[in-house]
Amino acid sequence: MNSELKKTLINEIDEFKEIAYKFLSGEINRAQFKKASGKMGVYSHRDGKSFMVRLRTTAGVIPVKKLEFIHNLAKKYDLHKIHITTRQAIQLHGVNIDDACEILKEAIEFGICTRGVGGDNPGNIAMSALSGVKVGEAFDIVPYVFAIDDNIKRQVTSYNLPRKLKINLSNDTKDRVHVTAVDLGFLAVKDGEKNKFKVFIGGGIGRNPRVAVELEKLINPEDVVYHLEAITNLFMAEGDYNNHGKARIRYIVERMGEEAFTKCYMKHLSEAFEKFGDSLKVYPTIKEILKAGIKTDIKSFRLTEQKQEGLYSVYVKPIGGQFKTCDIEKILKAIKEMEDVELRLTSTEGYYIINLNGKEAEKMLELTESMTGKTRLEDSVSCIGVPVCQMGVMPSQTLLNEIITYFRENNITDDLLPRLAISGCPNSCSIHELAPIGFAGKFKRVNGTMQNTFELHIRGKFAIGQTKFGTYVGDILQARIPEYLMEIAKELKKENMEFEPWFIANQEKFQTITSNYLV
Repeated sequence: MNSELKKTLINEIDEFKEIAYKFLSGEINRAQFKKASGKMGVYSHRDGKSFMVRLRTTAGVIPVKKLEFIHNLAKKYDLHKIHITTRQAIQLHGVNIDDACEILKEAIEFGICTRGVGGDNPGNIAMSALSGVKVGEAFDIVPYVFAIDDNIKRQVTSYNLPRKLKINLSNDTKDRVHVTAVDLGFLAVKDGEKNKFKVFIGGGIGRNPRVAVELEKLINPEDVVYHLEAITNLFMAEGDYNNHGKARIRYIVERMGEEAFTKCYMKHLSEAFEKFGDSLKVYPTIKEILKAGIKTDIKSFRLTEQKQEGLYSVYVKPIGGQFKTCDIEKILKAIKEMEDVELRLTSTEGYYIINLNGKEAEKMLELTESMTGKTRLEDSVSCIGVPVCQMGVMPSQTLLNEIITYFRENNITDDLLPRLAISGCPNSCSIHELAPIGFAGKFKRVNGTMQNTFELHIRGKFAIGQTKFGTYVGDILQARIPEYLMEIAKELKKENMEFEPWFIANQEKFQTITSNYLV
């Protein structure tokens, strides 16, 4: 971030604080404040008095110095935990507006840009967490992620988009960051010996989700930024500035049809090449990891062998993505003395500690054992939800903890259920439509009274060429969801099957069990 941009961003904060005080005094309403605060990376909590600050931690790449800075912020402002988001950003919750503004300034001075990480802007870019170290990946996509992010920051104060824009990059056909269901997605592939990207446009989750359109031709990686220009210019030219509910790129695809939408996109892409010439091409120097490896014989589902011989990554998943400040301190103390080690936030609200040799990996497995979930159920994803989120309807974090507690109290420790995705409303911050079992919160009148319920969605999937949104089955009372999942888990254990094949073989049984819980 250059000094001129830093100065501009810091000057904006004082103007923003004035608007925030108008909100606190009741001079403007929540919607008016959100229009100003979202672009700053600040959101009011449901109580209208405390706030959240979202830090743009590009693609979840957290070197030691950045982790130390985040830890110091948490300690300084007496935060006992931070929240890892499904877009690999960091949220600091429960601060007053003066502290929120100070955090913005400190982040900018450090080099973290919060501007444009919310509101009607390109949000935090997401990528496969193990990019650059994964066995079998086509090539390292990290430099291209940062090239896109640098160009977003270059013009972050001048964007005038109808609504937010999501950009994801994947190094893996399993598509863990669902490039096939976002506004602009890139998949790293090999074309013979050449590095290429597949490009996906116009997808999205939330209300009326849509699988992205795949461009026919592969592109050269050095051209990724031109595609950023094309999608943003298309969005500004064709997006709906009048109806906020329809102001997403997927609605443009719906209106135009896929063929016309693709032609429109290619027109904007051609204009970007013509306008910028070769100035936006990306020719990165790929960082080589030269650290000496050491093999380990330890086996753990949390341990991943890297493509660099003798190096490993250790996965840690704080329940609900709630990363305790005291745990950050312990991890920092351990990795400060380790060469080339960094954290990579994941789209499942967890993180990997990468570039560990075998001895270091053993140490980190032991250190983080009490910090992480032990099963896929405990690895489940939940948005922040009520009572924090101003948009939320249901307490998604509460539900996740109720489920986990119920299973622990009943001594069900086997890894039976798939990872759940729990959203506190239909906006799908947990990406519930693409989960094997997903829930979305809603109020529903049951027996004459409004009660906490969650929509049940099943058999969502994201993988290149196989992306599909889950089927909405019906609504279940929040209070009965742990019991319902326990019944499904017992069936999986009895049949010794995973959820997907069990469902295919036992659809009638699934319907019978589920119908007893629907309201």
